Amino acid sequence: MSLLGRFSNIGKVPELRKRIAFTLLVIAVYRVGAFITTPGVDREAMRSAVSQQGGLLNIFNLFSGGALSNLSVFALGIMPYITASIIMQLMGMVSKQVEELKKEGEAGRRKLEQYTRYGAVGLSIVQSLMMATTFEGMNSQGGGGAGNIVLDPGWPFRLMTVITMTTGSALIMWLGEQATEQGIGNGTSMIIFAGIVASVPNGLVSYYQSVGGSLQPLTVALVLAVLLASVAVVVFFEQAQRQIPIQYARRQVGRRIYGGQTAHLPLKVNMASMIPPIFASSLLAFPATLASFNVPGMAQFGSIINRGDWVFNLFFGALIIFFCFFYTAVTFQPLDVADNLKKQQANIPGIRPGKQTAEYIDRVLTRLTVGGSVYVAAICIIPAVVARAFNVPFQFGGTSLMIVVGVALETVNQVEAHVITRSYEGVTGPQTTRLSGRRQLT
Repeated sequence: MSLLGRFSNIGKVPELRKRIAFTLLVIAVYRVGAFITTPGVDREAMRSAVSQQGGLLNIFNLFSGGALSNLSVFALGIMPYITASIIMQLMGMVSKQVEELKKEGEAGRRKLEQYTRYGAVGLSIVQSLMMATTFEGMNSQGGGGAGNIVLDPGWPFRLMTVITMTTGSALIMWLGEQATEQGIGNGTSMIIFAGIVASVPNGLVSYYQSVGGSLQPLTVALVLAVLLASVAVVVFFEQAQRQIPIQYARRQVGRRIYGGQTAHLPLKVNMASMIPPIFASSLLAFPATLASFNVPGMAQFGSIINRGDWVFNLFFGALIIFFCFFYTAVTFQPLDVADNLKKQQANIPGIRPGKQTAEYIDRVLTRLTVGGSVYVAAICIIPAVVARAFNVPFQFGGTSLMIVVGVALETVNQVEAHVITRSYEGVTGPQTTRLSGRRQLT
């Protein structure tokens, strides 16, 4: 069956149609909110300031789908929730209470989700207050040549900004959770995906206007070649796995013999997914936040990073590699996997159960993370360097490309699962059982 014919199978599954329609509705609500400006802000001055500042402001504006350039009620986006989720995962390493909740199954998971929501609201309050203070400070600098961003500075404006932005962030968080439960794909990822994709048309128009309508065929061909090569690299590495063979011991129950099968423990090359570049971007924005509170030296350091040149790329790449190792170590525990294998009477051929199995898995995982971290850093930096070299004004960053391709792959996998369970041929063909939706042995 042709690819078009396989896509037509999507319409034959009523539940899948409802889930896709609900996801599109959530995205529509999110996009409408991105254009509702926070009270007391000059939208045109804010847009001009973001375009002139460049660097990190453009990155966050990209993730928010233009909500930051409008300083809308959704300007914080989904970032507070992602940050709270990461903090909660880190808490599992130092807090016995959080660790015990993780082991309580569904009830513990719901409690942790509730704590994550509270943390996201708290972070939204702090970040919105810092954002209001930052843009008030830009008034004294003339908005970077763009004019006054805040029309009436003071505590009334700050309180209004905190209330509106915190409410907007909470609404986005709720929309993301609803999209995950009733839609298709991960709701949080879909919201980030929608924000990035929504900025592409404006970027293309800006590029066309910047060159005066005279496109250079060689430049366009080179940029498209880099884009296609980047997409191919992302697809390859996001699907790449190292499969460790697992052998189950035979055991006899009555007259029946169970076990003896061979399975595999799949370890992804990029275990941290898109979290490292997002978290690295957030950390690089911290000096600008400190500068708004007049911390000595932070304004100069922030201006150096915000230029988007080799200094920014150096810090950005180093932080990405660090967070790849750090996040993998937090989310994947070789000792727990080894204990689970031992309880299931399974072992890796040639490796003793227990401590040696954990050491072997940790060694393999470390080697994979070396390659994965270099891949993530390269794919997040090289396309942006090429775009900067050819003066492409919109964000042609590998970070956005990685997120878009990763979310697209995840969504296709979930569509595949719904179609196949209804006995229809999958979207990508009969070989769909090889997709990454299979269960992992933990």
